[in-house]
Amino acid sequence: MATNRTFTMLKPDSVEKGNVGAILEKISASGFRIVAMKMTQMTKTDAEEFYAVHNERPFFGELVQYMTRGPIVAAILEKDNAVEDFRTLIGATNPADAAEGTIRKLYAESMGENAVHGSDSDENAEIEGAFHFSGREMF
Repeated sequence: MATNRTFTMLKPDSVEKGNVGAILEKISASGFRIVAMKMTQMTKTDAEEFYAVHNERPFFGELVQYMTRGPIVAAILEKDNAVEDFRTLIGATNPADAAEGTIRKLYAESMGENAVHGSDSDENAEIEGAFHFSGREMF
């Protein structure tokens, strides 16, 4: 059964370029309600744990370095069909392939610096949300 919450993370490039406000406005204008949000900086250990699923991939080291180079904004979003609708809103991982008007088409530079993370399943939304908002029942 689909939940009505998902997890997102505005990545270091979004923060560095001053796009946080514009991205949050786009999220809100798309019908999502922000139920929890914080700005934080991931440690190397945090990034390695969060992206452990990719630890055998050749880009893992670059991913960890990128995600720890500056602050991120983590948030729990609420809306009916949240995971699927948010994945549509953010667009394809490669901004060149992303649909017009999506967050990645508007704000991402490349596959490596793609502005925003969105959970890909209800299960991962719960896991990822709990990773950044530990001790709180978010789902």
